[in-house]
Amino acid sequence: MDKVSNKLNIIPLGGLGEIGKNMTAFRYGNDIILIDAGLMFPEDDMLGIDLVIPDITYLIENQDKLRGIFLTHGHEDHIGALPFILKQLDVPVYGTALTLGILEGRLEEAGVSTANLNVIKSGDRVRAGVFKLEFMRVNHSIPDAIGMAIHTPVGLIVHTGDFKIDQTPVDGQVMELNRFAEYGDRGVLLMMADSTNAERPGYTQSEKFVGETFDNEFRHAKHRIIVATFSSNVHRIQQICDTAVKFRRKVAVMGRSMVNVVNISLKLDYLKVPEGLLIDIDDIRNYSNDQIVVICTGSQGEPMSALTRMSMGENRKVQIVPGDTVIISAAPIPGNEKMVSNTINHLYMLGAEVVYEKANGVHVSGHASQEELKLMHHLVRPKFFMPVHGEYRHLVKHARLAESLGMDPKNIMIAQNGSVVELSRDKICVNGKVMAGKVLIDGLGVGDVGNIVLRDRRQLSQDGIMIVVVGVDSATNQIVSGPDIVSRGFVYVREAEDLMVEAKGRVQDALDKCEERNHTEWSTLKVAIRDSLGRFLFEKTRRRPMIIPIIMEV
Repeated sequence: MDKVSNKLNIIPLGGLGEIGKNMTAFRYGNDIILIDAGLMFPEDDMLGIDLVIPDITYLIENQDKLRGIFLTHGHEDHIGALPFILKQLDVPVYGTALTLGILEGRLEEAGVSTANLNVIKSGDRVRAGVFKLEFMRVNHSIPDAIGMAIHTPVGLIVHTGDFKIDQTPVDGQVMELNRFAEYGDRGVLLMMADSTNAERPGYTQSEKFVGETFDNEFRHAKHRIIVATFSSNVHRIQQICDTAVKFRRKVAVMGRSMVNVVNISLKLDYLKVPEGLLIDIDDIRNYSNDQIVVICTGSQGEPMSALTRMSMGENRKVQIVPGDTVIISAAPIPGNEKMVSNTINHLYMLGAEVVYEKANGVHVSGHASQEELKLMHHLVRPKFFMPVHGEYRHLVKHARLAESLGMDPKNIMIAQNGSVVELSRDKICVNGKVMAGKVLIDGLGVGDVGNIVLRDRRQLSQDGIMIVVVGVDSATNQIVSGPDIVSRGFVYVREAEDLMVEAKGRVQDALDKCEERNHTEWSTLKVAIRDSLGRFLFEKTRRRPMIIPIIMEV
């Protein structure tokens, strides 16, 4: 790759074929830049895993060539991996004020230096090795989101970042469509565009639409109002505060991430509220229920979030009482539907009125639907196109949409994580692979849980464990005690005594045969225990618990 002199390599390390952990490297010769460094939340079969980040082996191997990390916006799926990555890479990071404000808090919690953070804004230009980047404002579900124009030796690349086209944004900062059109007039070699909503026809509704819904819900609420939303959705928080002012209610904020983002947004003037509106959560007891709005985390049913703990009656600050109105102002992330459903059910059991259906207008997406994507294609008019940010079906749908607009299918690249996409002035193709995958975060452990550990956890969760303890004379190597069997997560021993007695007998028979043949090496005994007990339990129960033989010297 070092010999390449007239081709650019684009290497997605995350964000393709999945929702989350967005990360793309651009390499020309000895210069590399990185766009975004996000995380994703664990899938259902990743038992015990807290977070998932991209594998950065390629970046570590080439860290002397890395010139900068550029962030499109402050969502976790675009910045969440940095507290882990920056412990291994010493590289400047560029982002807008709110993006870096949120990131700074994450880095400080992780004990990572914030000295390399550099604030940029729309209209700025930054040179990083052979690359020159320009930034333009886009609309998204968080303020201060940007797209990027990347000037490279082979041509101009436009990266939209996550975006939608909102004609009436809450903060009045409309998307700079004119900038995208100007780049289109100059000639764009490649466009990389958000594909999250490529399946959805029409247009994505304006964030202002949610404000109208809040007006209606607040007007009819007779008691306390609790609104759960993403902590990063500052525009949504602004609209809740505006509506609270209109209906003369005080606002209290709950949830660590929500409190942090609200404080950062107030400090940087992205959130504008009149003095006296915000009160401490401990002070809500000083007001009647019809004077209070609580903004909290938990829109995804996260087990430890404020709303989930309220629904279970475990929140010490706020207890749900009949007459409360709970608004869940977010759509469930794929995979979280069941947790959200459970939270809603528990809230109803406690007597709350829950507003959660998307049809009720309490949430709109932050991503462009098909008509907006078409407009972006017409403005930029790229020679080549590469859909990014989405599951594989989203990438395919976006590619087909580009074809429907007249783009040659040969000029469209649907890539996968780890693909080395080679771009020249007249060709785009895949030329090789680099290591790319998932690094699992479990507690303080980073990458120490892999497929083997997950496989064991799945087996334990499905069929439980059987521990067989045998005592062996250290001098004669003869079995002198046991076998004793301990069961966890397999059967309730008190109701399966006959099974356990028979299981013990099978193990004893296997051990006797080993002694008769003088096969008393520990490894032989362990294999005999696993084989005999495993066959017996499967015959009797059609289950395969994990069997752990323990040989003890006596």
